[in-house]
Amino acid sequence: MRHKRVVVSRYGGPDTISVIEEEIPAPKGGEVRVKVLAAGVSLPDVLARESVHPETPHLPYTPGWDLVGTVDQIGAGVTGFELSQSVAAMPIHGCYAQYVCLPQRKLFHVPTGLDPAEAVAVVLNYVTAYQMLHRLAKAKPGQRMLIHGASGGVGSAMLQLAKLAHVEMFGTCSAEGAAVVRELGGIPIDYKSADFVKEIHRLTGDGVDAVFDGIGGANLWRSRDTLREGGRVIAYGFQSKMRGGRMASGRGGRHPIRESAELGWFIFRNWFKFGRKSMRPYSIQWLMRFKPTWFRHDLLTLLELLKQGKIKPLIAHRLPLEEARRAHEMLGEGGVLGKIVLLPNG
Repeated sequence: MRHKRVVVSRYGGPDTISVIEEEIPAPKGGEVRVKVLAAGVSLPDVLARESVHPETPHLPYTPGWDLVGTVDQIGAGVTGFELSQSVAAMPIHGCYAQYVCLPQRKLFHVPTGLDPAEAVAVVLNYVTAYQMLHRLAKAKPGQRMLIHGASGGVGSAMLQLAKLAHVEMFGTCSAEGAAVVRELGGIPIDYKSADFVKEIHRLTGDGVDAVFDGIGGANLWRSRDTLREGGRVIAYGFQSKMRGGRMASGRGGRHPIRESAELGWFIFRNWFKFGRKSMRPYSIQWLMRFKPTWFRHDLLTLLELLKQGKIKPLIAHRLPLEEARRAHEMLGEGGVLGKIVLLPNG
């Protein structure tokens, strides 16, 4: 039996993406074969394709950080899983495929009856938002916070979770995304027509308690300027390095550690700037490795919130596996409202 899988053959633009057909893999001992029903498309996929993400795999590789599917075959020695059971995983790469074999320890049970596309949005986007909001920012009712890219996958998740936590949330977005931000309970700030630093101080007076900045670079200093004393910038990306889904310089191939080192340098310099304002990095993959019990708890908590209807992921597009290249193009062009999801098995 054969299946389809997406492959990145070289680092670069969306044209490096192709779809191949091959024999379905068989699970080894301790592995489970998953029939992939939904695979998330996210900015880390684009950054890895450009070879600038710290988790960039060696070539050739199959992209895809997160998936939701059903157990299709069980390898020797595996316990606790049954055929056709719904599962989720965040293996960091390999999810753009119809079938994937994964170690048992990387799989999480998913409540029955959930929409796979909505459930996969929880795995990366909502866990990211939840951990930044509660694990790092220590959100409390009545606080004010700002997130950049509020109409995107992580941003829309943050708005919903902040509303549940009774946190007042401001969000930078395009004019097209303002209605979405407002509908999700946030206060939109059009980053194209307004200076978000001035706008935050106009709206709040003394600033916000936390900023979630996935843009990086010099934008971190501007995010810092929106903080009140004792506030915190949570840095979780470097989108400023990208233009139209490509490296801003027009050249890929930068060493992935360089971006992390640059972020570290910004955080170090923050110690010498005036005011009691801190800056902290966030990395979902490192927190998953060093605090696996947190990741499991947070993911299962969010899946239960999804089951109860207390959160509702915003799905921008549902695309077949063959349109993975187009998915990367749309994400690179910007303006995507919510999460793009591939449906490898229809």
